[in-house]
Amino acid sequence: MTARAIALVSPAETCSLARRLAPRLGPGDTLLLSGGVGAGKTHFARCLIQSILSVPEDVPSPTYTLVQTYPGPRAEIWHADLYRLTDPMELVELGLTEAFVTAICLVEWPDRLADLAPASALSLDLAHGDTDEARRLTLRWSDPRWATRLEGILDG
Repeated sequence: MTARAIALVSPAETCSLARRLAPRLGPGDTLLLSGGVGAGKTHFARCLIQSILSVPEDVPSPTYTLVQTYPGPRAEIWHADLYRLTDPMELVELGLTEAFVTAICLVEWPDRLADLAPASALSLDLAHGDTDEARRLTLRWSDPRWATRLEGILDG
C-alpha cells in the first residue's frame, strides 16, 4: 500500500486538485472518499464531477438518494453517499458493484462497503487542517496505475 499526504489550505485548493484528477479517470476507476462530517468529501466530489460534465448541472449530495448518476464523455459517473446505508447488499441492488467495472465511481463513507470495495480503488481521506478552511488529504492505493495517474497533480 502506497500513501501520500498533502495539505490543502482552502476549499478552492481542494477543488483544484479534484479538477486536475478528473481528466485522468476512466471506466472502472473508483475513488473512496472518507472523513468526518464536514471534512470536504462532497465538495471534492462535486468539483470533480462538474469538471467532467459536458453540460453544467447541479451536483447535489446523494445523502438521501444514496446514488446520483451523471453522463460523462468517457464513462457514466456514479456519486454514492453510503452514510445511510443499512446493508451492503443494497449496493448490489442499486447496481453500484456493476458500476465499479463500467463507470467512474465516487463513494462517500466507503467503510459501509465492507468487502465490496474494489481492490483497485484510490482512497482519499480528508481531515480538518490547521484552520477552518484547511484540509489534510491522505491518498492510499495498492494498484500501481495510481502512481502514474497522480504524477504531477499532487504538487499543485
